[in-house]
Amino acid sequence: MKRSIIIGLMITLSSFGFMACKDRGDDGAKMSSSTTEMSDIDLANNIKTKLDTDAQLQTANLKVSADAEKKIATLSGTVESSPLRVKAINLAKSAQPGLTIEDQIEITPTAVSRKDYTEQMAKEEWAKAKQLGEKVGKQLDDAWIYGKIVSKLVVMSKSSPRTVNVDVNNSVVTLRGTVQDAEQKTEAARIAQETEGVKRVDNRLKVSA
Repeated sequence: MKRSIIIGLMITLSSFGFMACKDRGDDGAKMSSSTTEMSDIDLANNIKTKLDTDAQLQTANLKVSADAEKKIATLSGTVESSPLRVKAINLAKSAQPGLTIEDQIEITPTAVSRKDYTEQMAKEEWAKAKQLGEKVGKQLDDAWIYGKIVSKLVVMSKSSPRTVNVDVNNSVVTLRGTVQDAEQKTEAARIAQETEGVKRVDNRLKVSA
């Protein structure tokens, strides 16, 4: 009889021990699960780490905010060119599978001063203008002015193809092509007129019907 009682007690104690271990195991699993959930800050830092792998983006004026639960991140700030903006978006997406990127990046080309403008830079602008059917005088000033105006017009057109043609001769700018409305025509003329070195602007832009 005593032996049966002792065996029963041992079985009961073993059951309690098993349950206690199970509870601790469940609690441990819950704690492990909670600690592996990514926070908004963690996701933002992961994106920043990805952006920093590119030397140009590392020095760019970019800001990152994230919502880890919704898998959404917002990129804001400025970069020098459209290709650099695309690179930033693609790198950000690679930070987490299924991540949606809201693009609020603005393109702000870095202006080269006249004293730092070289013959090689001018050759590149002349070649670009020729390919696009635009006319640029052989003076360095004309190529310098052309490059600055085109960069600003690209920003104005955003993702759309540039429809404003730019000719520069003896620092006189001629705008040709078609724009969507009178506001764009006025804005293009303002951009050209306010560009350093420009003497006069001949605005021949047409507004699409």
